[in-house]
Amino acid sequence: MKTNAKLLGLTVLTVSLVLLAVSQSVTATPNKRHNTERAQAAYEALQQYFYEAERKLYGETYPHKGGNRYSYVWPFASAMQATVALARIPEVGERYAQDVQDRLDGLAAYWNGSKSPPGYDSYVRPPLGGGGDLFYDDNEWLAIELIKAYRLTGNEEALERAKELFALFVHGWDADESHPCPGGVFWTQAPWSQDRNTVSNAPAAEVGLYLYEMTNDSYYLDWAKKMYDWVNGCLLAPNGLYWDHIKLSGEINKTHWTYNQGTMIGASVLLYRATGDQAYLDRAAGIAEAALNYYGKSRIYAQPIVFNSIFFENLLLLEDARPNPKYRKYIQDYADEIWTTIRDPQTGLLVFDANRSTELLEQSAFAAIYANLAGYKRNGRN
Repeated sequence: MKTNAKLLGLTVLTVSLVLLAVSQSVTATPNKRHNTERAQAAYEALQQYFYEAERKLYGETYPHKGGNRYSYVWPFASAMQATVALARIPEVGERYAQDVQDRLDGLAAYWNGSKSPPGYDSYVRPPLGGGGDLFYDDNEWLAIELIKAYRLTGNEEALERAKELFALFVHGWDADESHPCPGGVFWTQAPWSQDRNTVSNAPAAEVGLYLYEMTNDSYYLDWAKKMYDWVNGCLLAPNGLYWDHIKLSGEINKTHWTYNQGTMIGASVLLYRATGDQAYLDRAAGIAEAALNYYGKSRIYAQPIVFNSIFFENLLLLEDARPNPKYRKYIQDYADEIWTTIRDPQTGLLVFDANRSTELLEQSAFAAIYANLAGYKRNGRN
């Protein structure tokens, strides 16, 4: 009887474990399906109201109210982020393979090969438009998406273009030792600004670290560390968050934008992956903790959604390296709140202000947030 009781106990335990596994699977699957479906819905609205298929370009706003026919390059980069994020969702990603190629094709309209080093202008170039100033951060967002596209498709041209862009970022480094807090990549080549920003250095460091992962070339690691260290030396606030930029006068803009925290979290995680130094991962977790405490459940909604999409993607990069369920819950709560309160159910577009048009940046970021929630997978080398 004791043997039978023991066997019965093992059977009950086995059944209980199976039921628990099934329960967890059932719990996880609807959430993933929920995020996938919402990502697809947001993306479909993006394509319906903003995309011009003939040129493979986007409009800046909907409804369109005068001005440029096509979007600036940063909103295009945000649309590219959304597209690539959809393509990385395992269950549906293949449906968006052609869309990824379309983004690569459309991006060519912004390429300025006459500059040395070359890069993407802020607006489409002739014959479609007059081009524009070159911004280092714009090119950094694009380089990150080009690297993701390469990892998805094996497109060598995308990887080579990302390498070209990294040369541009190195070119943008401030070499004048007489400047306050010397070093750092400038924000733009435009003559009206000489700011050096967190957002023109931390994403550049991320690009360098991704390239190091793929090439094992220490050139990329060394420059990434240099850019990362400059931000920590010049724009780290006492509260553990990062300020926005420093002027040549030495004046610091002390705004705490979410994307600055996000890119420094991401650069820290990537430095941990590159070096194995646990201190970098600890720093990433520390920045995340400070950011979540600071933005909480109210300040986060005062930040532009496109900044939040970058912040959240880097939080998921940290979650991939050091799992913490509160990161994903924070993102999920935000996304679902925006869906419920800001999204127009008739069009699928976000309407933050009834008195203005919806921006491409906003709709793209919304799709990217849900797509990253659905598609990020642990240790996937995102």
